[in-house]
Amino acid sequence: MTLNRRAALGLAALAATARPVAALTPVSLQVAPPDPTEVIRLWPGVAPGGERVTVTPTVTERSTDPAFHDRFARYTTDPILTVLRPAQPNGASLLLIPGGGYKWAVVDKEGLDCARVFAAAGVTCFVLRYRLPADGWAAGPDAPLQDAQRALRLVRSQAAAHGLDPARVAVLGASAGGHLAGMLTARTDATYAAVDETDGVSHRPDLSILLYPAATMADPHVHAGSRLELLGSTPTPEEIDRYSLERMDWSGRPPTFLLHAMDDAAVPVENSLQLLATLRAAGVATEAHLFQEGGHGFGIRLIEGKPGAVWPQLALAWGARHGWLGA
Repeated sequence: MTLNRRAALGLAALAATARPVAALTPVSLQVAPPDPTEVIRLWPGVAPGGERVTVTPTVTERSTDPAFHDRFARYTTDPILTVLRPAQPNGASLLLIPGGGYKWAVVDKEGLDCARVFAAAGVTCFVLRYRLPADGWAAGPDAPLQDAQRALRLVRSQAAAHGLDPARVAVLGASAGGHLAGMLTARTDATYAAVDETDGVSHRPDLSILLYPAATMADPHVHAGSRLELLGSTPTPEEIDRYSLERMDWSGRPPTFLLHAMDDAAVPVENSLQLLATLRAAGVATEAHLFQEGGHGFGIRLIEGKPGAVWPQLALAWGARHGWLGA
């Protein structure tokens, strides 16, 4: 695939220095960059199935360094997309789904921080703050997937109005967000009743990027916290099968990119290895990168100075080969 001039310039900018990612991340600044001001509510009214939900939304800041934020959102009741529009958009869109073990959803580390890097390459980014499965929603473990499907539909339905290509909408998910992005990619069933014309648009991403995904719900490689929050303390074998990415039918699903650190002590690398075997068996166009070190939950900032810091360039180059960044 030949890169267009704008995409090529974006990749060149990322590769221009010995530490390309660090140059684009909040850690290199004295003060954290301001939050984007454009926010899209997912649902025109209340989110579906909230009749027994009584939680109060909170956002907690963990960082004590003014150079960067490290926030997480709990008890979300009004899910949103935070939008980062690049100065020179290349027509590609990216839905970002941060992790948090389904107990919360991080805001910055795998959300806004990653989005700023991809926006620097011309990609229009949408960071999802989604509902959590243990907060009393009627859909239970499918409540986050309802938000992901609705978010992808919103991004695609509004693309043309902003000069973007509705056939170039990718998803990037990390950790539990990688599990959610994987479900969005693999599952074809609609998880909620249509609420407006947006829901007539496909919720299938055109590309899927999964960072250290908490892919399996099965022992011995499960991330126990994610399974507890998603399926409770005593999931049935049928529930484990239904929510394990490597046990889903991936036939005909879009190209998928996997990234994992071999020393990940929270979500073992077998999560990606098992999923890779499933993707290959299903004939899905797949690229996988395994790094010797990096741990878990590194996003952008925590991988600086390590070999895995090149992962955004790898993902962009892969996306370019599949036409995501334009012809």
